Amino acid sequence: MDLLSTILSAQGGNLVAGLGQRFGLSQEQTSAAVSSLLPALMNGMQNNVNQEGGLESLLGALAGGSHQRYMDDPDAINGDATVAEGNGILGHLLGSKDVSRQVAANASAQTGVGADILKQMLPVVATMLMGAVSKQTGGGQMAAVAGGGLLNLLTPMLDRDGDGTALDDVAGMIGNLFKK
Repeated sequence: MDLLSTILSAQGGNLVAGLGQRFGLSQEQTSAAVSSLLPALMNGMQNNVNQEGGLESLLGALAGGSHQRYMDDPDAINGDATVAEGNGILGHLLGSKDVSRQVAANASAQTGVGADILKQMLPVVATMLMGAVSKQTGGGQMAAVAGGGLLNLLTPMLDRDGDGTALDDVAGMIGNLFKK
């Protein structure tokens, strides 16, 4: 299941419904907002993973955090701590508030949902993305990599040379770690 489907179907759709209630949006508006925001966040994740040490950083965040709670606990997305954590995730994925504003403006043009609401929603969606990645990879444990979980999920992000496989690219990253 892809990350968007994982998020939209979490808790039988109740996660997205709760997000909509938090921001005063209908289920359809919320689904459209998440669908519009997620590609930019995933692109930011891909860019981050492709940087030196990026994969290791992501694995560390997945293994060290309890991001899965955002997918499993309906109340987890409602706290101020979620927004704070989401802003930290956005800093890693998008780099600046200007980029976040642009992402919200682009999503607003696609969905008709106000950019101000989408700017507020963006950190929460970022935590949901990390929750979905964590859920699909078993918390980022190395066993998930060995079993193909994280590697299958991240192959499109890790395939630097475009040959359809990330194995050679990951091996190169690992080799670079041992050169230091």
